[in-house]
Amino acid sequence: MECTVSWTAAAGTRSGMGFVAETGSGHVLVMDGAPDAANPANGGQNLAPRPMETVLAGTGGCTAYDVVLILKRGRHDVRGCSVKLTSERADADPKVFTKIHMQFTVTGRGIPAAAVERAIAMSHEKYCSASIMLGKTAEITTGFDLVEA
Repeated sequence: MECTVSWTAAAGTRSGMGFVAETGSGHVLVMDGAPDAANPANGGQNLAPRPMETVLAGTGGCTAYDVVLILKRGRHDVRGCSVKLTSERADADPKVFTKIHMQFTVTGRGIPAAAVERAIAMSHEKYCSASIMLGKTAEITTGFDLVEA
């Protein structure tokens, strides 16, 4: 896997904190920093997600992918899955994630709660590389709501 991240500052200006990531699979992801009122040249323009937001979003995508795949492989009639991630970060640099809660909403027909619980546990403990990696610095908790379609 590879990715090239490039600073998008206008030529000659050396200002702004926007970046474009070009992934090995041929996709583009734009990131930006928060505006810095004290020193605008060192801040972003709030035009895209922050890099750490993309880490959190990627983790949500990784675990939601697992949960859907595990439920489908179990022949469950899953029709929707979302996960809301809330997090806390360390106050001092490096501002790693210290707590992450993943609240899943799974929609389907006749899916047993135990199957959803098992799918989330399997993702969290075995398959989701992102959450397992973040679990080295963050306490990760999960919960779910099961909605009958």
